[in-house]
Amino acid sequence: MTGGGYNRSNICYNLRKAARAVIIDKDNQVPLLFASKYNYHKLPGGGIENNETALEALRREVLEEAGVCIKSIKDIGVIIEYRDKIKLLQISYCYFARIDKFIKKPSFTKKELSDGFELKWMDFDKAINTIKKDKPSNYTGVFIQKRDLTLLAEAKAKFQN
Repeated sequence: MTGGGYNRSNICYNLRKAARAVIIDKDNQVPLLFASKYNYHKLPGGGIENNETALEALRREVLEEAGVCIKSIKDIGVIIEYRDKIKLLQISYCYFARIDKFIKKPSFTKKELSDGFELKWMDFDKAINTIKKDKPSNYTGVFIQKRDLTLLAEAKAKFQN
C-alpha cells in the first residue's frame, strides 16, 4: 500500500507498508530469496495491497515467494525504514511462522525474475550467516540486509531454543 506523504527533515516520503516473516519448517529450515542481480538474500514478504490486512498480505506473499502455507503466526514487531535517497518510508510488519504445508513452486513477479530471484532453503543459523556475508550492490539491498538481519535476530531470541 503506498500513498500519503510524510515529511521528515524537509523530505516528503512515499509510504509503503509491507508484511514479512521468518518461517521455518519441521527441520528448522528457513526459506530465503536470493536476488542474484544485486547480491543479497531476503526473507519472504512484500507490500500490503489495497484492502488487505498485514496477515492477509503475509500469507499471499509467502505463498507466492516460497510456495507454502503458514501457521502458528506470531508477531515480532515493526521495522520502520526511512530510505532518504528514494524518498520512501517503509513500515514492515514482522512475524514468525511455521510452515503448514508446501503448495507449489514460487511464482515470482517480472521484477523479481529480472532481479534474479531464486528460492533457497537453509538452517536458521546458516540463514543469519548468509545474510551477514552478503554484499548488496544496490541501495535497496543494503536496507533489506539490515532489516532482515534484525528480524532474524529477534525471531531467534524469541522463538528458537
